[in-house]
Amino acid sequence: MTESSIGDLPEATDRDGSGIWQPELDDLARRESMVEQMGGPEKVARQHDRGKMDVRQRIEALVDEGSFHEIGKVSGSATYDADGELVDLRSANFLFGRARVDGRTVVLAADDFTVRGGAADAAIIGKQVGAEKMAGELRLPIIRLIDGTGGGGSVRTLDTDPSKKVSEGDGGYGRGARTYVPMNPGWEHVVSNLATVPTVALCLGSVAGLGAARAVTSHYSLMVKGMSHLFAAGPPVVNRMGGEAVDKEDLGGSRIHTRNGVVDDEVRSEEEAFERVRRFLSFLPSSVHELADRGPVTDDPGRTDDSLLDVVPRDRRQVYQMRSIIDSVVDQESFFEMGRTFGRSAICGLARLDGWPVALLAGDPYHYGGGWTANSSQKVTRFLDLAETFHLPVVHLVDNPGFVIGTEAEQQATIRHGSRALAAVYQTTVPWCSVLVRKAFGVAGAAHSPGHRFQYRYAWPSGDWGSLPVEGGVEAAYRSDLEAADDPEALLAEITERLNRVRSPFRTAEAFLVEEIIDPRDTRPLLCEFANLAAPLRTPGPAGFPYRP
Repeated sequence: MTESSIGDLPEATDRDGSGIWQPELDDLARRESMVEQMGGPEKVARQHDRGKMDVRQRIEALVDEGSFHEIGKVSGSATYDADGELVDLRSANFLFGRARVDGRTVVLAADDFTVRGGAADAAIIGKQVGAEKMAGELRLPIIRLIDGTGGGGSVRTLDTDPSKKVSEGDGGYGRGARTYVPMNPGWEHVVSNLATVPTVALCLGSVAGLGAARAVTSHYSLMVKGMSHLFAAGPPVVNRMGGEAVDKEDLGGSRIHTRNGVVDDEVRSEEEAFERVRRFLSFLPSSVHELADRGPVTDDPGRTDDSLLDVVPRDRRQVYQMRSIIDSVVDQESFFEMGRTFGRSAICGLARLDGWPVALLAGDPYHYGGGWTANSSQKVTRFLDLAETFHLPVVHLVDNPGFVIGTEAEQQATIRHGSRALAAVYQTTVPWCSVLVRKAFGVAGAAHSPGHRFQYRYAWPSGDWGSLPVEGGVEAAYRSDLEAADDPEALLAEITERLNRVRSPFRTAEAFLVEEIIDPRDTRPLLCEFANLAAPLRTPGPAGFPYRP
């Protein structure tokens, strides 16, 4: 069967309703009809009353029309009468199957909160593991729609008739009067998929425990404002055990988790979440064994922008809009930012240059002057792991005065996290191009590119670099002279003026310590040239080190 035909099987009503196996087919159709009722009309209505789609509506809204092919549809909890006739079949609280998203085949895995709130049973565990195996072995992106505990445990599993026989294959989840030593069945496949296929998680309700772990063990995650909550354990457990009095929003709302780095982005609706998933996947290959496709070439690679001449102020203390530079140099409307509200001095996102997908990193002078904090360092590390995993060339628009300093920075272990980010830069093997827009100072400034490799690097005339900024370093470097001076302030001004005279980027270029100073208007044409040069250098296959969430 070709990919284009997946999900296009004829409906049962299109077929001749006769044959010796027709009674069994009628039974199958009846069972499918039962599970399509999900948790029943009352619980489905309750889901809708909360302003949430039910699981089948979500699938329909996300995937290409008619493309979802469910696997294990009739698994669930059956009820039989005394004669062994089926009375009811309650759906398992987890659905999965294959579908198409913008024409590409994916694995879709979705919790059904209307059935036991997504808590674990044998079917959900087996199906979750099956979904992860399918994605990894068939090399297909996996999208997780998580709502509830996502297969996590519940103490209700202990409240079971001890006379019941423990069924084989129940995964140890409380059948009979017993408990179990915690384990996450199939987690090795979840971890393996991070290094193999694009993994997306949507937190679409109150998600706790294993569901929360599934949400964050992904390359890209989303929460819906006012509807999504995520916690290691929810308010009832925290309020009872932790000595706190919290509600869902205070404990694990999207405002918390999109600003602390747990979840990448916050959206206003489920529909917006689905659209962002489509855009994210459009930049990536289906697995590490392929290369991301070139998109439509709709923007002139030679386009220039006169506004770039004035965007960086001469006063080094003044800020400017780095995102306006990004929007100017990448293909129009192609920039897809990730994690905007976490580690805000670093801007990370995917973009296109002459149609080619790239990973774009930039400094934001509106936050700590672009200096790297512990949070922004963690953000950069994870983003570069994504680029390396899926063979995306890196473009870095540099404005980094160094690591943020001070008591708070030391307490947050900034140098530890910053050094991990520097290691991530040097571990990359994908093509890399840096544009020194303004500042590059110190150890963090040295992270503007992997310095041991060929420096495909440009600088704007506004470039300003060194071991320390003159403004902050002169007093430390000339402390003894200043202490001995009759007029320390006058001497400080004299030294600062002398050092500023050799601060010009042209002095650096004279010694070939920076390769090329360019007119800012030429940035897009040069970056598009880089993207075209980099495209044939990309090599499919697993990265040299595994991606970590």
